[in-house]
Amino acid sequence: MKTCVFSLNVGLHQHYVVLHYLNVWLLSLNIRAIVKCYERYNHLISALAMAPGVIIPLIREVPPQILKRRPSPAKWSAYEHAIHLSQSDIAFRARLDLILSTPEPIIKTIENSAEDEAGAMLEIDLDESLDRYVRERAALVTRLKQLTPDEWQKTAVHEAFDHYSVFIMFRHLFVHEMLHAYRIEELLLKNDWD
Repeated sequence: MKTCVFSLNVGLHQHYVVLHYLNVWLLSLNIRAIVKCYERYNHLISALAMAPGVIIPLIREVPPQILKRRPSPAKWSAYEHAIHLSQSDIAFRARLDLILSTPEPIIKTIENSAEDEAGAMLEIDLDESLDRYVRERAALVTRLKQLTPDEWQKTAVHEAFDHYSVFIMFRHLFVHEMLHAYRIEELLLKNDWD
């Protein structure tokens, strides 16, 4: 009888050892996943933080004689692209507040106004706009650094997209900025102004 009890105890001990190592392994997988998420968020935050440092020198490089010049009547000038970028953070911070405070938020597509399309942004002061862009971006980056993993993954219904989350929204902001930066650079390098 003692032999059976001893064997049973050894078996239970081995079972607990296996379970312990299995739990450690699963925990390490979970920790790796959490670290990977934080790396993903931090890369995006870093990219957003550095964007003004790329975009502002780019807009400053555009010669004054073409800064406000449109390549065609329906296409924005480099100046308008820069003004537009300086106005984006406000809308995205408002969306963040909505997503974090509402159970099933609905996000509307941001449309450019008819006035902006007609050239109203040409009347806005560029220096003040770029200063505001830098200030608002710093505030946005500070806010994003405070988000928890659950907040980064919080979802919303976007009228134009299949799925949408806080992470996707701010990745979209970065990609949107790079698109406009590309348009500014195209105009800067354009060699066929008539």
